[in-house]
Amino acid sequence: MKFLNRLSTFLIFFLSASLIFAQETPPTGQVLDKIVAKVDNNILLESDVQRTYIEAIAQSQQGIPTPSRCDVFESLMINKLMVAKAEIDSVVVTEAEVGLQVDNRFNAVMQQFGGDESTLIQVYGKTSDQLKAEIEEVIREQLIVSRMRGRITEGITVSPAEVRAFFNSIPKDSLPLFTSEATVGQIVRKPVVNPKVREEIIAQLTKFKNDILAGNADFADLAKRYSQDPGSGSQGGDLGFFRRGELAPEYESTALGLRPGEISDPVETQFGFHMIQLLEIRGTSYNTRHILRIPTASEEDILKAERYLDSLKTEILAGKIDFAKAAKEYSEDRTTSDAGGFFTDPSNNSNRLSLRTLEDPVLYFTIDTMKVGDITPPIRFEDPREGTKVRILYYKARYPAHKANLEDDYEKMKAATLKRKEDEILEKWFVTAKEDVFIDIDPAYDRCNVLQKK
Repeated sequence: MKFLNRLSTFLIFFLSASLIFAQETPPTGQVLDKIVAKVDNNILLESDVQRTYIEAIAQSQQGIPTPSRCDVFESLMINKLMVAKAEIDSVVVTEAEVGLQVDNRFNAVMQQFGGDESTLIQVYGKTSDQLKAEIEEVIREQLIVSRMRGRITEGITVSPAEVRAFFNSIPKDSLPLFTSEATVGQIVRKPVVNPKVREEIIAQLTKFKNDILAGNADFADLAKRYSQDPGSGSQGGDLGFFRRGELAPEYESTALGLRPGEISDPVETQFGFHMIQLLEIRGTSYNTRHILRIPTASEEDILKAERYLDSLKTEILAGKIDFAKAAKEYSEDRTTSDAGGFFTDPSNNSNRLSLRTLEDPVLYFTIDTMKVGDITPPIRFEDPREGTKVRILYYKARYPAHKANLEDDYEKMKAATLKRKEDEILEKWFVTAKEDVFIDIDPAYDRCNVLQKK
């Protein structure tokens, strides 16, 4: 199989996993469904292949080469193989990780319908709970595949010479056409909550601890009733195992300062206040459960954050401070502040991205009304984990549609070169990994010669 086809099928899976539920156009038509493949206990449906193939066609319209149906089938089979091998190799994702991603994706869907579940049911024919269950299944597989791929290809890098060689190997008439792109930044402030509210939360968590120690309450029951962590609350607060450095520093340092079974005093992170219990330590990983309480900002608290950003906007427009410098120093969004406030495409780390890459539809439509160089007034928005926040948006630059070139698209070409190198390693892994699992393929797809040694 040619590399560009393999590359596009991998990209299509990850794109389709997010587009199935996050685009404004709901799924239409029905596929007569059946199981077309099994990898151990993991099944692949004809509808999965059909849906992903349709997404492949949609992406080809943006200059990405269109894979064949067999290419799509093989890519999805590889994902199922990774999931099966992850179970064998004890590679897991926690319910908290899945829950966070599900909530983010579901909130993006609901925003398109103004939070109206009746409209959601009318369009998709599914309730919120049914849709969330489907999203959860897709997200869990996506996270497992990503983690397995990362483990298999850990430490792989590419040099500038390799990037140039890869670019020069693409026939000039096959270079992808990139749609118009934009560079957009944000500076985010989280309202400082009234100290009295914070004191009330600390007192509440302290009472929870005392009740548990006195035998008058159960940690898991309290977490299910009171924790505001959507990912772990329903699991009794259990976060599962995380490696050092993966959780908030304040949370980790407190957790690792406990003895197994011990419960901490309330500790504050960017997400709110936690009461933590250390459950177990295994090497460099540790398992905890917690109860999260999030302070709620008042209207006055939010207005103060808006006035702060309005003053900062005035200084930026007056040339007293550069936007990127202000974002690094003052923005409270960790996902963008290190990049000078600019949104980046997670597939290639470039800050030149199509507006479709912005998952938040409100953000998309706001940028669509702006001119290059504009900075918005302070805008309120809802963070699903941290409540109301305020931001200003900066529309730095717009780039017209163009054929790929190294000067404008180096980061994209670097990502593609790295993907090719990773695929070469995965090719070798597949040959041996497929021997460890049971694979059954429907005769209709025999012609695809899936996972045959090449």
